[in-house]
Amino acid sequence: MTDDKGIFDRINDLVAEEHELRSKHSAGTVDDSEERTRLRALESELDQCWDLLRQRRAKREFGEDPDSAAARSAETVEGYLN
Repeated sequence: MTDDKGIFDRINDLVAEEHELRSKHSAGTVDDSEERTRLRALESELDQCWDLLRQRRAKREFGEDPDSAAARSAETVEGYLN
């Protein structure tokens, strides 16, 4: 994921996986625990992708190289809410 398109593609893949997981859960092919565990991982990775996009946009806005933005750890990104 070195550019915005790559990040958006990854976001779309994660959202598609989330929808598929929810469908499988509704159909009874995925249990509650498995769904919760995977949803948490998906949400965390989505948060990291959105954070990276925000970093890239901010760098671009202030004349910096957006390619110098780096993905932050899940702990860092998730900690923004606390």
